[in-house]
Amino acid sequence: MAPDSPQQSISDAVTEISERASLLVREEIELAKAEVTEKLSRLVKAVVVGVAAGIFVVTGLLFLLHGFAWLGAVELFNGSEIYWGFFLVAGLLFVLGGIGGWLAAKAVRSSSSPKPAMAIDEAKRIRDTVQAGAQVRPGPERRS
Repeated sequence: MAPDSPQQSISDAVTEISERASLLVREEIELAKAEVTEKLSRLVKAVVVGVAAGIFVVTGLLFLLHGFAWLGAVELFNGSEIYWGFFLVAGLLFVLGGIGGWLAAKAVRSSSSPKPAMAIDEAKRIRDTVQAGAQVRPGPERRS
């Protein structure tokens, strides 16, 4: 058998590099998918627990506020005009709701998106490594 020609070994090397680059890309895509899935599942679980807690808190708050409204009507208005106690509590709730909405909007604006940070960092390192390797190795000499 004849030894491999330089053209054959170059084409084998190019094929191997192409296959490895393709494998790296597929692995990075899988890492990104896994990261995003993990972050979204954590977010969904947190939202479900938060909604359940919110329902209990709102129910308890309704009873508490109803009691405050009756207390305000009796103590501040001698129980003759009960509706003023409810108006007082409703006004307080609107103020607290506005403050809570402002804080929630501020928190949403400052939160990070569920982007796959680890996969992006890994892809950048691979790119930098490949570029550094290409700069260190001299290319084949060209003959005119």
